[in-house]
Amino acid sequence: MSDDRNFPPGGRGVVEVSRERALRAELAELRARLAERNRANVVLVEENAALRDRQAALTEQVAALVEQVAELRRRLDQNPRNSHRPPASEGYAKPAPRSRRERTDRSSGAQPGHPGATLAQVPEPAERVRHRPTVCVGCGAGLADAPVVSTERRQVFDLPELALRVVEHALEHRRCRCGRVSMADPPAGVGAPTQYGPGVRALATYLLAGQHLPLARTGELLAELIGAPVSQGSLAGE
Repeated sequence: MSDDRNFPPGGRGVVEVSRERALRAELAELRARLAERNRANVVLVEENAALRDRQAALTEQVAALVEQVAELRRRLDQNPRNSHRPPASEGYAKPAPRSRRERTDRSSGAQPGHPGATLAQVPEPAERVRHRPTVCVGCGAGLADAPVVSTERRQVFDLPELALRVVEHALEHRRCRCGRVSMADPPAGVGAPTQYGPGVRALATYLLAGQHLPLARTGELLAELIGAPVSQGSLAGE
């Protein structure tokens, strides 16, 4: 005799209905996962396409840079000996000039017996600066009252400060008892309220005639070197 308690009047049992519901829920979950993966695949495809576009752009950029480097190397390798560039375009990169002297058994440099030109100290320097030690390097005691046992001389040879030295000539006007006013005679070459002296004029002449500098460059050099802004008109009169 069969047991019909697990079967509803419709015919299917509770277990079968529960199993069907579980399968439907699992199927819905699988479909949701599949949809999520499809969306992720779409994103990956878009990112992959963007990366490919960027890779193509970088490849083109690298190719352009390689071509530019090759062109720069070609230009650097050019010189007046393998191109139509003028000799002055080599600048400091030009090869060292070859000596035309014939080889001999003598060593290079000064030969024995040559007096030489070593910088030597002078007996009367323009200025003396004395330096005193303040503390002992051994015990650290003060040396203010310590006796001087010896002195070591070291001389520095350098140019003096380059600056204009202005000399003012005051020409007195004096009135005689007769009422006539007399003025002192100015020194030779002093004929204007302000003017450049013979030293500045000599330097300007040397730069123009000796070094063949143009007027503008000579004026700039005098202004930068000694602070004398000499105009081109004044230089043209030298």
